[in-house]
Amino acid sequence: MRPQNEAELAQILVEAQSPVEIIGGGTRAIGDVVAGATPLYTDGFSGIELYEPGALTLVAGAGSLLSDINDQLAVEKQRLPFEAPDYAAVLGREGRSTLGGVVACNAAGPRRVQAGACRDSMIGVRFVDGAGAIVKNGGRVMKNVTGLDLVKLMAGSHGTLGVLTQVAFKLLPVPEASRTLFFDGQDPATAVALMAAALGSPYEVTAASFRPQSGTVLRLEGFDAAVKYRASALAKHLKFYGQAQISENSLSVWADIRDLKPFVGQTGDLWRVSVKPSDAAGILAKAAPLDYMLDWGGGLLWLLLPENTDLRLLLGTFEGHATLFRGKGGGAPSFQPQSPAIITLTQGLRAKFDPKAILNKGRMG
Repeated sequence: MRPQNEAELAQILVEAQSPVEIIGGGTRAIGDVVAGATPLYTDGFSGIELYEPGALTLVAGAGSLLSDINDQLAVEKQRLPFEAPDYAAVLGREGRSTLGGVVACNAAGPRRVQAGACRDSMIGVRFVDGAGAIVKNGGRVMKNVTGLDLVKLMAGSHGTLGVLTQVAFKLLPVPEASRTLFFDGQDPATAVALMAAALGSPYEVTAASFRPQSGTVLRLEGFDAAVKYRASALAKHLKFYGQAQISENSLSVWADIRDLKPFVGQTGDLWRVSVKPSDAAGILAKAAPLDYMLDWGGGLLWLLLPENTDLRLLLGTFEGHATLFRGKGGGAPSFQPQSPAIITLTQGLRAKFDPKAILNKGRMG
């Protein structure tokens, strides 16, 4: 099914009596959708509908290709603030990432530590819910959900509450310059301490990541003279952790981190773990991964484990969330099991927005 407008989409969902699988670019889907679900493609909702460079505002169809949007914004030297990643390669998918897919996963790259997640840049949304109702910016009044921020609620819902048709974002200018500081030779605990010191400094670090093979990397962005000064000052501020190498040409380094290129082609289950940075080293010690990367100052861990490994079983009880991003995980559910209170809340939301339980059924458990 390929609806070309909201009216067609609404009619499809009104008439649907069996599950549908929402497909944008087909590059981000994790979790399991019920077998036999009918594909529903969103490429009919593509293209920029409103772009005001002076107001740093973009409105576009949810089926728009992320690469096309980035190219258009680059003409005006602007960008999406949250550094949207493209996971097609690491997941072994042949499609191309869409804006709707980015929103559905609430995806964000290394700049999240400075600019926030996808949902933090969203200023508007349109979608059609499972009952066929067209909803704009949360304006529809729904019993028992008054006060919900539907714009942010759709971010991270993985298509279980509605089919996105339009999204709106605030934008940021592309900075004049950037510098990356490289530190070698840290263990995970030291790397987390280094990143915490950098992020807590007054030098406006926009990304902080660590891999055992390449060490700790920190990014600064802004006007050239200011960035040059801040990079030098930050290196001095962090001299306890070693001598920093400063580079002006590191776009590919951050693109690789953003898109998880170190894990492309590597065999094994890939897990995404969100924890307090101070817990990262302990998680690594318990998991003993084949390979790993820390991002967001140590608050996000990417762990490559042997095939069919249940990471949650290895870790036991811990404060955080572990998501099976790629692989079978020993039969473990893809998403972190929810507490009874969250299950009740989630079921209530789904009952309101998808009363027939047809949207991406099974995706999030």
